Amino acid sequence: MLDLIIIGGSAAATTAGIYAARRGLNFKIITKDFGGEVATSGEIGNWPGISQTDGIILSNQFKEHLKFYGVIPEEGVEVENITKQNDGTFCIRSKTNSRSDLQENPQGSTLDCDYMAKTVIVATGVHPRELNIQGEKEFRNKGVSYCTVCDGPLFNGKTTAVVGGGNSALEAGLMLADISPKVYMINKNSQFKGDKVLLDKLISKSNVEIIYNAKTTEIVGEQFVTGLKYENLSYGGGEHEITVDGIFIHIGMTPNSGIVPDGVKKNNSGEIVVNKNCETNIPGLYAAGDVTDVSFNQIVIAAGQGCIATLSTVQYLNKLK
Repeated sequence: MLDLIIIGGSAAATTAGIYAARRGLNFKIITKDFGGEVATSGEIGNWPGISQTDGIILSNQFKEHLKFYGVIPEEGVEVENITKQNDGTFCIRSKTNSRSDLQENPQGSTLDCDYMAKTVIVATGVHPRELNIQGEKEFRNKGVSYCTVCDGPLFNGKTTAVVGGGNSALEAGLMLADISPKVYMINKNSQFKGDKVLLDKLISKSNVEIIYNAKTTEIVGEQFVTGLKYENLSYGGGEHEITVDGIFIHIGMTPNSGIVPDGVKKNNSGEIVVNKNCETNIPGLYAAGDVTDVSFNQIVIAAGQGCIATLSTVQYLNKLK
């Protein structure tokens, strides 16, 4: 029986793991893959102490920091669900079911669990939101991508488009501007919501064309993407089509909150509701990072919540003794 299971592999889970190790807890970090959305981030200039880095480098530093404390995240584990038992402990089942353990609980009966713990921190983050338009699913990985860091280099020398209006879209545009002869920025709003410093850099790129008030309506192609259609929401409207080889969609994120027990309070966006101590409405279950209803999704905030969640866990465990 573990003291704690941390589910996730990015800033919140890393910080939670560091503090758990320093407190001497018997715990594991389990994750489908390490790095999360941080690993897919481009330029990062707001991580304290490091003026400029990128997502891949920072994610590797997270892993090295855990390794310093002897913590090796168990990767390749996709959690199916978490259930709370009558004795107050938690049963975690994975989709892969690679362990196939019959765990014995303190009452002597056996449970079909892959992991059992007295407490759980859910730090599973978010995944990209889709446009849900014609051609999007058909051309996924055939010119449509949700990760510019991952797939951008494949479009070296090709015309690309970025759909979105926030920081992730601006970062994607900057990355592609260095490798694409032409980059279209498709923003359904009249202005960007991201950081001014990123927008100023993007505007300075001569190969970038920004199209405002443009609602993407269809992705077209044959075997691979050949173009994108959008509706002009101003100046009389009308549908337009641009010729592109690759389309990078950055329109926001959806929380990975489907694994928590029934009864866990969520908001209308599916984010797990937590208090200032990162406690959910179920005792012993905590959440941290972008999967929660925290006001702002930032790496440094996720890290802070990871710290809070573990310290709250320690308080909870002390009361059990």
